[in-house]
Amino acid sequence: MPLTRHEGGRPLDRHALDLWRSSPRAVRLLELESAELARLLPDVFGRHVLQIGSWGIGGALVDTAGTLHHAVLGTSGDGAAAAVIDPQRLPVLAKSVDAVVLPHTLEFARSPHNVLREVDRILNDRGRLFVLGFSPLGVWAWRSRLGLGHRAFPRGARFYGAGRIEDWLELLDFDVTEVRRYSVGFPWLAPRSVGEGWSPASLVLPLAEAYMVCARKRVLPMNFVGRVQRAQVKPLVGVGLPAAQRGLADGEAGPSG
Repeated sequence: MPLTRHEGGRPLDRHALDLWRSSPRAVRLLELESAELARLLPDVFGRHVLQIGSWGIGGALVDTAGTLHHAVLGTSGDGAAAAVIDPQRLPVLAKSVDAVVLPHTLEFARSPHNVLREVDRILNDRGRLFVLGFSPLGVWAWRSRLGLGHRAFPRGARFYGAGRIEDWLELLDFDVTEVRRYSVGFPWLAPRSVGEGWSPASLVLPLAEAYMVCARKRVLPMNFVGRVQRAQVKPLVGVGLPAAQRGLADGEAGPSG
C-alpha cells in the first residue's frame, strides 16, 4: 500500500535555526529531548547511530549512544554536522545503521515519506528509529495557523501528529514501541508515555507541544524449505493379509476339496 503523497515543509534555514537554538525555550526543549534520548540510546547496540537533521547543539542528541560510532548528518549549513545532506537521498549503504534519530526533520522535509523510506533502507533488520516531532495541536502549530509566528521559530514547518507518524511506520513494517509526549511551555507537561495510567495530566496530554515516537524494524521469520520428498505410495490391496489370502487376491487357485 503506497504512502499518501502531499506537500511537505520547507528545508531549514541556518540563520533561523541558530536563532531558535539560542532562545531560552529551545534550550529547555533540547535539554529535555537529549535527556529522553539518553534514556534509550545506551540500550542500542551495534556499530552506527545516525542523527539525520540539524537540530541538536554539537550533536548532543546522539552523544549518549552505546554504539561504536555516532554521527550527525545535517540538513542545513551546520558546523556540528559531519556532512550536509538531502535526507531524501542518504549517502549511506543499505542495512548498515543500527539506529536513526530524526530530530524534527520530517516537519522541514519536502517529502517526509521519502525520508522515512530512506531511513528504512539504511537500517539493518533490527534497526531502531526515534522520531522527534511537534504536535499539530501544540502551541507552535496554533501560532502558525493564527499568523502569530515567533521570530525565533524556523519558518516553513509542516506539523504531523504522532498518530500519522505511526501509520506511516506501520506501512513500512515498523513496530512502534513507545510514544512520549512533553512540553517545556504551556501546558508544561513532564515527559509521559501514551498508555500510562490515568492522571489529571492525561486530560491535556494531546495538547503537548512535542512528542517522540520510538519504533523498531519488524523482522519476519524465514523458514528455509528444502525440496519436498514425494511420499511413498503404499499398496492398497493385500496389505496385512495372510499369505494364503494374498494368493487368492492375486487370482491363484486355492487347494481343491
